[in-house]
Amino acid sequence: MSFARLGEHDGGRLARRPACRFVVLWECSTMKHHALPNRSLWFLLAASASQTLLTLVGWIAFTWANLLNPISSRADFPMNIPAASEHIDTHSRGRPWEIAVNHLALDLTADFQAKRLQGEATLTLKVAPDVPKETHLYLDVKGLDIIGVAAVGPVGEPECPLSYRLDGNDPILGSALIVTPPEGDPARFATTRVKITYRTTPEAGALQWLEPVQTAGGRHPFLFSQSQAIQARTWLPLQDSPGARLTFEAILRVPPELTALMAAQRLQPRPDDPPGLFRFRLDQSIPPYLIALAVGDLAFAPLGPRCGVFAEPSVLPKAAAEFDEIEAMIAAVEARFGPYRWGRHDILVLPPSFPFGGMENPCLTFATPTILAGDKSLVALICHELAHSWSGNLVTHATWRDFWLNEGFTVYLERRILEQLYGPERRDMEAVLGYESLKQALKDLPEADQRLYIDLTGRDPDDGLTEVPYEKGALLLTRLEQAFGRERFDRFLKDYFDHFAFQSIRTADFVDWTQTRLFPLDPQAAATIDLDAWLNQPGLPADAPTPRSNRFEAVVQVADQFARGQLPAEALPVANWTTHEWIHFLESLSDRPNASLVADLERVHHLFHQGNAEIRQRFLMLALRSDPATAWPHVERFLGSVGRRKFLMPLYNELIKTEEGRRRAEAIFEKAKAGYHPIAVDSIARKLAQAAGQVPPANVP
Repeated sequence: MSFARLGEHDGGRLARRPACRFVVLWECSTMKHHALPNRSLWFLLAASASQTLLTLVGWIAFTWANLLNPISSRADFPMNIPAASEHIDTHSRGRPWEIAVNHLALDLTADFQAKRLQGEATLTLKVAPDVPKETHLYLDVKGLDIIGVAAVGPVGEPECPLSYRLDGNDPILGSALIVTPPEGDPARFATTRVKITYRTTPEAGALQWLEPVQTAGGRHPFLFSQSQAIQARTWLPLQDSPGARLTFEAILRVPPELTALMAAQRLQPRPDDPPGLFRFRLDQSIPPYLIALAVGDLAFAPLGPRCGVFAEPSVLPKAAAEFDEIEAMIAAVEARFGPYRWGRHDILVLPPSFPFGGMENPCLTFATPTILAGDKSLVALICHELAHSWSGNLVTHATWRDFWLNEGFTVYLERRILEQLYGPERRDMEAVLGYESLKQALKDLPEADQRLYIDLTGRDPDDGLTEVPYEKGALLLTRLEQAFGRERFDRFLKDYFDHFAFQSIRTADFVDWTQTRLFPLDPQAAATIDLDAWLNQPGLPADAPTPRSNRFEAVVQVADQFARGQLPAEALPVANWTTHEWIHFLESLSDRPNASLVADLERVHHLFHQGNAEIRQRFLMLALRSDPATAWPHVERFLGSVGRRKFLMPLYNELIKTEEGRRRAEAIFEKAKAGYHPIAVDSIARKLAQAAGQVPPANVP
């Protein structure tokens, strides 16, 4: 398999001819769903003193060029729908272009004692026309115990056992479950369903089984899933690729004292349903990584006609108060970018071991309790997960190298929501914090990982979960907004979401859509955008926007005075500071470690015991650099109380910079890892092994 990259043929660049100031040669090409010979389409855009005339001439040239030379496929990007082996998602063994899973029906029982899910997954398939007779069904599995596979016909007909085999056992990808078609004819898959009886293992990478002591209530166990990026295969036999969309329905059987939830519509129980049986259905197609479940002692509080919050009973009042503006957030996005298409939008606050800030599972966002700050200062995360209902869930990346299409768009939309609800100052502060995080990431990442269109072949797609797809992607969209104007760019985005709704697309589709739907609207603006530099080059282009915040500039001055000893901790003007200002203040001190300053901050402001996890984690980072011996017990306490990778990884990375710190990190990890999700355990274990000079362990199954 080989993917041609943008820029290898100079196909994504805007060519400029210095000899003529008023002529721009612009390549524009697009894609069909079949591999055709590459043909470049060049059209001439004549400029004049009149902007109106320039635009008119550009439109005429663009239209005339399309009539003379129909647009063909781009050779520098893979296709939207794979048509040949070179377009396979390298992180899946499935072959949906031959036989695709269209619908999944689950019937699973949660066994908390054995820490297993057991039951059946029944697959409805779509078979491509004229597939060879030797074609088999290929599915992704990792660590699943397959008990049997059968063909299921119409009601009343007996099931027919099917032969199957497991191929390979890659530490990242798992295995291929290869199923032989009924009577050796793959066309039969179109008229029969395939039922797989199986059970998960206690080590399933997507599932975390919590003991009662690990929950807020302390009385009942808890289970939740986290399937992104490629962990769905550890609890579901399917084609685990973001390009393999499907619908699903499910029956979950759990202990009667517990409540089961899924990222789907909750159906009313039937009269003969026993206690502990829950039914779900999702009729909108989604990528497999968005299938999610949770089981625990849960209560619900409504927040509006189509939204509410689930949490453990002791957490629910605080969560309901924190998220009471969710309906306004939904309306803010709908007003500009089209309707919310998922029915309900509820939030589930999970126990502290949840490895991420949030997860945009459709109908039911999973959220970390670390955002319950009490002052709504961290609700940007909820804005982010809501925005995924358009960018990510509605329009999805087709492969993990296109991941920026999810996160870059979502960060951009998140800040637009914050601006509308809380004003431009809040947007600017969030943007500056993101920009500073991106700059730090670019210092640490190899050049190959600084590209938006990243090559992750042979690697865990989690390696691509850096600031680059989030913040660099958002900066690209901000740059386009600046170049073409907000009103025009908003219409472009709304049309983008409408056109690609319920599809998984590639970076090539974005390029095509931008070049054909946005660039012709203002050729002069288009001539300033170098998509190749953004998508396929490391670092940031020279014209990348640099966000600014007046409030942060004042904070930097305060930090400078404090660091120079000109302003005591008692005199810091923090009475009206937001969480974001505290974060920026502490990060402004990060490269100026000073034990006495840390001691003064703790003495006056008690930051080692700060309830806001964002502030506390930044202070712990500063303290580790300034006075490690004082910081160690506080770091250990914090690392034992949270499971969010955003907080865990920087602290472990800081600890392992010294030999003493590395030994302490290993000891802390041994004590705390039982409370971490398997995804976080794997990330930290690999980091510690690398620091010790050992071979990193294989991914959890």
